[in-house]
Amino acid sequence: MNKKTHESPNRLVKGKKITAIDAEIKDSEIIIVNQQLGLNADQTRALRVAMRKEGVGLKVAKNKLVKHVIENGKFAKLEKFLHGPTALAYSKDVVAAAKASVEFAKKNEKFKVIGGMMNGELMDEAQVKVLAALPSLDQLRAKIVGLLQAPASSIARILQAPAGQVARVLAARGRQGA
Repeated sequence: MNKKTHESPNRLVKGKKITAIDAEIKDSEIIIVNQQLGLNADQTRALRVAMRKEGVGLKVAKNKLVKHVIENGKFAKLEKFLHGPTALAYSKDVVAAAKASVEFAKKNEKFKVIGGMMNGELMDEAQVKVLAALPSLDQLRAKIVGLLQAPASSIARILQAPAGQVARVLAARGRQGA
């Protein structure tokens, strides 16, 4: 008698969820683990909007599913923080995920930063807060552009000044000769 192996529909659904979570977080440089204890629908919507505004992904999933996703990957050490109702904030911009999580936690006592992982290193809540205090990648880019533009505009003014003086001298000479 041949037994056919069938996967249960529940197992197929879980497999799809695991694949979807993995696809969302695999390119991230950082994941911040947050605890969200009883956020209502409006608060959850506000959280998602705040994260999206900063370019940060947010995943609320069962810890067991998240553990399956991270168990053999670069974020495997995060398992330490996966207890209770968690929400993962993830991003390619390491400061953005930390900043968005910390800022939302300041405004809502039902949301708490637990820890995170970046460059293979675990971070506790205090380290995440220090990271959140740094300027974001976009802010750093703006500063660099500003620094690059300042010398360029100074050089342009310096170069224009002698040309303007020469033009005034030539105009004065032209008036004298006329």
